[in-house]
Amino acid sequence: MTVSKRPMPHLEGAKHRWVEVRGARLHLAEFGSGDPVLLLHGFPQHWYAWRRLVPLLAADHRLICLDLRGFGWSEQTQHGYDTDALGADVLALLDALGLDRVTLVGHSWGAGVGFRICQRAPERFRAFLALNMARPWTAHRQVLPNLWRMWFTAFIEYPVVGRLVLRYWPAFTRYLLRRAVPDPGCWSEAELAEFTEATRVSATAGQSLFWQYVLRDIPAGLRGTHRRRRLTVPTVVLGGEHDPVIPPALLRGEPNADDLTVSVLPGVGGHLPEECPERVAGALRKLIAETG
Repeated sequence: MTVSKRPMPHLEGAKHRWVEVRGARLHLAEFGSGDPVLLLHGFPQHWYAWRRLVPLLAADHRLICLDLRGFGWSEQTQHGYDTDALGADVLALLDALGLDRVTLVGHSWGAGVGFRICQRAPERFRAFLALNMARPWTAHRQVLPNLWRMWFTAFIEYPVVGRLVLRYWPAFTRYLLRRAVPDPGCWSEAELAEFTEATRVSATAGQSLFWQYVLRDIPAGLRGTHRRRRLTVPTVVLGGEHDPVIPPALLRGEPNADDLTVSVLPGVGGHLPEECPERVAGALRKLIAETG
């Protein structure tokens, strides 16, 4: 079990700490004060994925930017990377922080974890903002024509091979980040270098994340396990018009939810917190106001 010793990128106002949760030390970067908002990053990133959103919200909210198990500066363990386990980490973290209820924001894989825990423990979440992620009840007829979009996972998911790719082929990680947005200029060279190096260090966690999805989530999806669970947490889903992995077609369909709104933002792709942080911040403020 290891924790990264890399220097952290600087972000004004950050308070860093580690919390022991379910056999792993999880890293948090916290900002501001007020009602708590928990933010879950996607792949291949960590807490710093929220750097453009934080200055827009920290004056009025306590922002808790978590590094999921094995990513960023959280401990990299041998097991615990399936969606249910990562969700259990989040719920245990809320207990450790003494937080009964929070607003949840998730991007990409973090939003996938967010859907799972909102279905599992809705009483812990005031509202949920999901970015660039399909809902758990998306119909097979919508998913199947878009499976080709996941071609890149073949380079990551398999044990040994996936770890070698993430650890020794940094150009692949850079490519994933650049292809996910219609304007690759939204990334600075320093940002690409940061997330590429972080992915190299957390290669075991990255490969395990995808492999556990193959072993557990795909079979559960075929069985319709999570489609049957109704979502009762007020939820807003934001997608990008040009997202190459989760296109607008995967956001359509009859929702199995009490209060859910889906919006597709024009001109942007798969990294909304970095491409259009003002629109994301505005959607979050509106959601919090409506669920207060």
